[in-house]
Amino acid sequence: MIRAAVVGATGYAGAELVRILAGHPEVVITALTSRQYADVAFDSIYPAMAGIITQKCETFDTDSVCRRADVVFTALPHKLPMEIIPEIIDKGCRVVDLSADFRFRDPALYEAAYQTHAAKQLLAESVYGLCEVFADDIAGARLVGNPGCYPTSVLLPLVPLVKAGLIDSGTIIADSKSGVSGAGRNPAVTSLYSEVSQSFKAYKVASHRHEPEMEEKLTQAGQKPVNITFVPHLLPMIRGMETTIYASLASVVNEPDIRQCLEQYYQDRRFVRITKQGRPPDTREVRGTNYCDIGFVVDDQNRRLVLMSAIDNLVKGAAGQAVQNMNLMWGLSETTGLTAAPYPV
Repeated sequence: MIRAAVVGATGYAGAELVRILAGHPEVVITALTSRQYADVAFDSIYPAMAGIITQKCETFDTDSVCRRADVVFTALPHKLPMEIIPEIIDKGCRVVDLSADFRFRDPALYEAAYQTHAAKQLLAESVYGLCEVFADDIAGARLVGNPGCYPTSVLLPLVPLVKAGLIDSGTIIADSKSGVSGAGRNPAVTSLYSEVSQSFKAYKVASHRHEPEMEEKLTQAGQKPVNITFVPHLLPMIRGMETTIYASLASVVNEPDIRQCLEQYYQDRRFVRITKQGRPPDTREVRGTNYCDIGFVVDDQNRRLVLMSAIDNLVKGAAGQAVQNMNLMWGLSETTGLTAAPYPV
């Protein structure tokens, strides 16, 4: 059995991790940490877990956690993981970090979007945890930087097409909409029910911190600089993310070329589903699952591709992908513990 610790277990992503790990046949949860809820039973914080996860949360202590864990999931705000992960690694644990701290290969890109990096020495070995793209690298990693939800929804549709040169990579516009759980569990005016309900708005237009993360990975895929325009929006629902991407087609590319590229790239990847022609992805159809559904329409008149994806931002966009990364790191089937069927309604 893999002994797993979740550091930051009571935030939304951390709690989702606990939910998924609780049903994983190869995992035993040995430690749950929380600054706010130390010495409080997990199912008192999340009563839905009553009788399932009854152990108490604890204050994080590196020695104590690492003695009991093989893998440590850090579900903390950025900046905090970089301060504790070097010691966790030194004590022999493997780490899947759900913050942005170890997603970048170039420390200058991270520091431009966030703050000074305190563990730059680990960036060279950390692996970007987009499982369907970097599975071979993830398998041997000590440290995986789990992608953000927005980048997951943008990169999975785009990477195969950018690699194949089927679109003009200088024309990419990504328009994403997220449920409010993406803002986390800490109270904030902008995520109050009365602020979000009956409302739909863009925010951080062309200035969101996930944009350089996406550009670094697309540049890597296309082997030339790629810059995109990224516009996130907040939806009045709890979970789910839909992304619509616009890009000009390369010359002589048509609908069958796009479909063949996507289907071949993801033919052996269980969690990416290419929708049938004319059926856009729907967040309802991936809710609570680790699936990413991808659809597209070719606008022949304007020689433009409209590319769409849908994920659950807390699962494929966070906790589910983190468990998928762990599975790859331990040589398990990447679907282990993640095969619950989607809700039909």
